[in-house]
Amino acid sequence: MEDIKTIGAAEVTDGIALTDKAVGEVKKIMKENSIPDDYVLRIGVKGGGCSGLSYTLGFDQEVKDTDRILEFGGIKVAVDWKSILYLTGTSVDYTDGLTGKGFVFNNPTAKKTCGCGSSFGV
Repeated sequence: MEDIKTIGAAEVTDGIALTDKAVGEVKKIMKENSIPDDYVLRIGVKGGGCSGLSYTLGFDQEVKDTDRILEFGGIKVAVDWKSILYLTGTSVDYTDGLTGKGFVFNNPTAKKTCGCGSSFGV
């Protein structure tokens, strides 16, 4: 059974959260780019970046047997089994402030991050 609770404006499922603002932006992007409703938002981690690991975020038509499927506000999110180890406790938000706009990963297990915010180390 999945663990669902809320922290502030973010719903947390299996230790990962998407804020309402992030969900709204994903829906907007899907509509503007005619991305079919059966696609998933894939969140992951890959080797590389200035701090050792970097976040990945994109749409995917394919769901693998080993993916963990989460749902936030009607958006299906796929996380591969390796990435979920690094993403537990992470909140994904969307910002459109003075310093730029984009998705922001708030990962409490990251021991170091880089200035761009898309790379981290454990």
